[in-house]
Amino acid sequence: MENPGNPKESAAESNAQLEISVPTALELQRLNLAVLIDIRQKFELEIQGEIPGASFLPLFQFKKMLGHNLSPLEQDALDADEPELRDIQQFLAMINQMHHSKEMILICVCNSGNRSLSAARLLRLLGYENSFSLAGGFRALSEVWSSPQALDRASRPAGH
Repeated sequence: MENPGNPKESAAESNAQLEISVPTALELQRLNLAVLIDIRQKFELEIQGEIPGASFLPLFQFKKMLGHNLSPLEQDALDADEPELRDIQQFLAMINQMHHSKEMILICVCNSGNRSLSAARLLRLLGYENSFSLAGGFRALSEVWSSPQALDRASRPAGH
């Protein structure tokens, strides 16, 4: 019998409500109902590649500019290329326009889907209720792009 008070089960259930599958996310993006927000660090983009059509703002930089304390690991990952105030203002203006004006769904993407859960929670705390995390992150997205059986060619961005 399941324990309804079990914190691990509650966290898993909460995560499931924040996650969206890769095929669903790509279809929402194709229909112009969602925008992907790539929260990986710049070095990850250089190694793994960018996501076509995604907006870029690393989670650690976003947390720092909002005044959140960073863990030592997060601080180490935050490299010297912090965004300028103008970049931050443009990003927040874009999110406001997409979320509030166009009622777009905000889908956060990291490498594996863990940091993007934190980003989706943070955006929801800021009032962006239609914020989600891409289940499996960039890794799952790459698998779908490389598998013709998982996604028909019309849904894949050019070059993938």
